Amino acid sequence: MSDDERDGVKLTNLDQPLFEGATKRDLVDYLDAVADRILPVLESRPLSVIRVLRGQGPFMQKNLPKYTPDWVKRYGMWAETSKRQVSYALCDDRRTLLWFANQRAVEYHPTLMTADTEAGPSHLVLDLDPPAGDDFAHVVKAAGLVRQALSDSGLSGAVKTSGSKGVHIFVPLVPGQGFEDVAAATRALGARAEQVDPSVATTAYIVEDREGKVYLDSTRAGGNTVAAAYSPRLRPGLPVSFPVSWDDLENVVPADFTVYTAPDLLGDKDPWADAMPGPQTLPADLVEQGHTIPVARVVAMHEGKRRARLRAQEGQDGA
Repeated sequence: MSDDERDGVKLTNLDQPLFEGATKRDLVDYLDAVADRILPVLESRPLSVIRVLRGQGPFMQKNLPKYTPDWVKRYGMWAETSKRQVSYALCDDRRTLLWFANQRAVEYHPTLMTADTEAGPSHLVLDLDPPAGDDFAHVVKAAGLVRQALSDSGLSGAVKTSGSKGVHIFVPLVPGQGFEDVAAATRALGARAEQVDPSVATTAYIVEDREGKVYLDSTRAGGNTVAAAYSPRLRPGLPVSFPVSWDDLENVVPADFTVYTAPDLLGDKDPWADAMPGPQTLPADLVEQGHTIPVARVVAMHEGKRRARLRAQEGQDGA
């Protein structure tokens, strides 16, 4: 049967192709199987999803479409990049998750804050990306640097595969720490991890400056989004972002965890909730150090303009 109904949601065209040999049913069945694990990391957080419609390339959807059912919870937020008010979904229950799955929403990217913005960011996050074509072992080494920097700073975190080629490291925060302070601490933590072994990892925002090292992305904070734990990713084999213990990290690769394998690997467990330490207060010295580190995007913008002017000058000199 191509159609189905679960929790009052009519699921249609389930046997149609979705991506890389997977069907829409594969996506729906996976999300339904892990609903009680993924919903806690989506709950009360403005949600962006990546959908893949028939005959179209993948696209990120932030603003809910007009045909969204009335029972889907909404949260209005000003989007600085697009200069408009965006009506985000709050995916707080199985019914909403199944509705998104039926909309062919494959990836789930919640913000690092809840709808209670006065609480501040709920987590500090570092996103580790390997250089192009690099292996996962390089990322594991870089993750070890971050773990060391966390320990040296009196902090602890949990790690998961990104579902792509890297890992995400999450540090839960005591509510009420300001957005600017958390962003600053994230920059400082990246810098401290880089200093542990600069031959392995870098905080260089401009790709050509990374010199084949793992990139410690310290730019995610507050209203920014990160692929949720257990979220599928639009990659060959439909991998999922999957929690891994620090000790097991060197024994896995991201492709081990897919929409097909993850439910059996999980069983009844929720390793992300189990691995997450308690909420922590950021050390004052970490925050202070971070405020001395310029925001990477701003530096990169000015540096890009400087290099463009230099290239233009060289072109004129060579003419």
